[in-house]
Amino acid sequence: MGNKIQGKLVAESFRDSIREFVKNRIDNNLRVPGLSIILVGNDGGSQYYVKNAKKLCDNLNVKCEVFNFPEETSEKDIINTIETLNNREDVDGIMLQLPLPDKFNEKNIIDKIDYKKDVDGLTHINIGKLYSGEKSFIPCTPKGIIELIKSTGEDISCKNAVVIGRSNIVGKPVAQLLLNNNATVTICHSRTKNLKEVCSQADILIAAIGKPDFVDGSFVKEGAIVIDVGTTMVDGKLKGDVIFDDVINKASFLTPVPGGVGAMTTTMLLMNTCEALENYVH
Repeated sequence: MGNKIQGKLVAESFRDSIREFVKNRIDNNLRVPGLSIILVGNDGGSQYYVKNAKKLCDNLNVKCEVFNFPEETSEKDIINTIETLNNREDVDGIMLQLPLPDKFNEKNIIDKIDYKKDVDGLTHINIGKLYSGEKSFIPCTPKGIIELIKSTGEDISCKNAVVIGRSNIVGKPVAQLLLNNNATVTICHSRTKNLKEVCSQADILIAAIGKPDFVDGSFVKEGAIVIDVGTTMVDGKLKGDVIFDDVINKASFLTPVPGGVGAMTTTMLLMNTCEALENYVH
């Protein structure tokens, strides 16, 4: 029987760091970090995430503004708001909640965010910096995944890591971060041959495909670290990509859903916001 990685407990240690950072600034009569979130449309998952992010900001004394736009708003209005926020000295981080409604050009809007305030790490400048090994803002979910793996006490270096999923938001950046930590990395996807066989060789297995209960024990090497990134609502219940009760019997460590990766994502967003204030405001 493996160990459950308690994402909430790991996240709390980072939240303590944020509290201390904010307290020190208040004690020294300095302004607190400021985060602006742009939400477009009525997607339930997006509204849920933004609500939790705002709640966490309030709890940690991070200033947070949420800009709600109806789906029928124009792309120009959103870009105008971003450009205003780029120029505001009290705003350290800007997050555009994704996905946007289909009519919008996501890449065009994201790239209007000043890369120094791009705390989600999604602008082309920050993506380029990540893949070229330069210091950059790291996308929040991949950043949280790496911290969860490190929390096990296991060294990522020299491990065989397999990532199931090649999205620009999770799969590709987390593969790069694993590579940066000296793992040997394989990215699997819908066209991968012998998927189960490839996964079963992994010391670290990351499932990020959004297919509930896709990964069972037969995918998992004895003693592997398994990170479940999946979050799909099934009959009103949040389910991951991994069948927890089956895989926990083979894995050394496994994240639950909920209570695993999700707990880290908003925390990393605020960590990046504090980093933006430290690095770019003098």
